[in-house]
Amino acid sequence: MIPKIDLTLEDDVSIDETVFLARVINILTETVELAHLKFPKEAELSLVLAGDKTLQTLNQQWREKDKPTNVLSFPGEDIAVGEEAGMMLGDIVVSLETTKREAALENKTFEDHLSHLVIHGFLHLFGYDHETDEEAIQMEGLETKILNELGIANPYEDEQI
Repeated sequence: MIPKIDLTLEDDVSIDETVFLARVINILTETVELAHLKFPKEAELSLVLAGDKTLQTLNQQWREKDKPTNVLSFPGEDIAVGEEAGMMLGDIVVSLETTKREAALENKTFEDHLSHLVIHGFLHLFGYDHETDEEAIQMEGLETKILNELGIANPYEDEQI
């Protein structure tokens, strides 16, 4: 079971919505199953694909960082890891410009990097975070497990926490 997905394209973003949504459904199915996430059957998720302009504005407004970023998540309500989420899970906003740039710099495919960012943003909606080393180990371990099930290489392989 996955939430109903409301996809919005901003900043003149162009993507094959049918192909992208099919990929997101597969990604979220694996994420929900492997992370044991719980939410009502009627739950909804807002997924926004935008450009750097929108992400920079949101990053400045909500995180006081005046630069674009790859993904931002806005939970629908305060939840703790392991608790059931509410009807509106929240919003995930991804910059396709930053995603493409990072994928090229990190020698990843755009699709694999975008998949990772969707998983990362989705887990944030359920209270997962990476502010401390312990949180990062837990969240990155779960992301790696999900990505492995999807046939995507570990994005943290060359990093040290």
